Amino acid sequence: MTRSGKCDLPGPSGPGICILITDSTKAEIIATAHAMADAARIETLRHFRGGALGVENKLSKGFDPVTVADRAAETAMRAVLAERRPNDGIMGEEFGATPGTTGLTWVLDPIDGTRGYLSGTPTWGVLISVQTDDGVAFGMIDQPFTAERFVGGFGLADWSRHDAQRKLAVRPCVGLAQAILFTTFPEIGQPADAAGFQAVAKQVQLVRYGMDCYAYALLALGQIDLVIEAGLQNYDVQAPIAVIEAAGGLVTDWQGGPCWQGGRVLAAGDPRAHAAALAILKDY
Repeated sequence: MTRSGKCDLPGPSGPGICILITDSTKAEIIATAHAMADAARIETLRHFRGGALGVENKLSKGFDPVTVADRAAETAMRAVLAERRPNDGIMGEEFGATPGTTGLTWVLDPIDGTRGYLSGTPTWGVLISVQTDDGVAFGMIDQPFTAERFVGGFGLADWSRHDAQRKLAVRPCVGLAQAILFTTFPEIGQPADAAGFQAVAKQVQLVRYGMDCYAYALLALGQIDLVIEAGLQNYDVQAPIAVIEAAGGLVTDWQGGPCWQGGRVLAAGDPRAHAAALAILKDY
């Protein structure tokens, strides 16, 4: 693995100083991500709809839960990395940053959608991505209960469930009047965020709530057209970015710029729907 000068990477970051990842390293990363997702499935399903979750609230005001399953899943994924790729960096929601020496960082959200998880809904997921200094190189969304896995990057755009497999592909959507729009929380974030979302929501065919990362997976699968969110962290959005872009979609912030470090997010399958939503969101 070597650093280059200028290179034109597809994706959220555009040209810049980048890391060239060899084919053998790509294969290692893909295999490692699958092993991590397998390990996280065991830990999340061990507690899902089962015994005591040991729920704690991270906030003094509001409710941002963490469970024993969140911590167990991230611990299991970190153990896989320690065995397979010990020199890579890690950024995990529950245990923070571990520096590396390869220029690659694994960004982990062991349970994206903990509120849904503790409520028993199968709309949460395990998020795994690999970033360089330039952006997201690879990502995976895994839903352990439905056994669905969505993979994007390094030439892959794949959905699988047990023995069933298919390619991911976004669907066409000529404008907002034909669009299905998802977000996680009706309040979406700050008042200005909510106002922007509602301005778009008034124009679309259908709005649904509460799907967390599964909404992005459905977009990549060609089931829906838009996801609009705000207040996200890098571990919330990097895997969805990789999967959606691999499926032919696009993910930006509300000004049309990169969002791989989090913040406000507009994901779309069709550039026409994206442009129409962006024209509204830019004013907020």
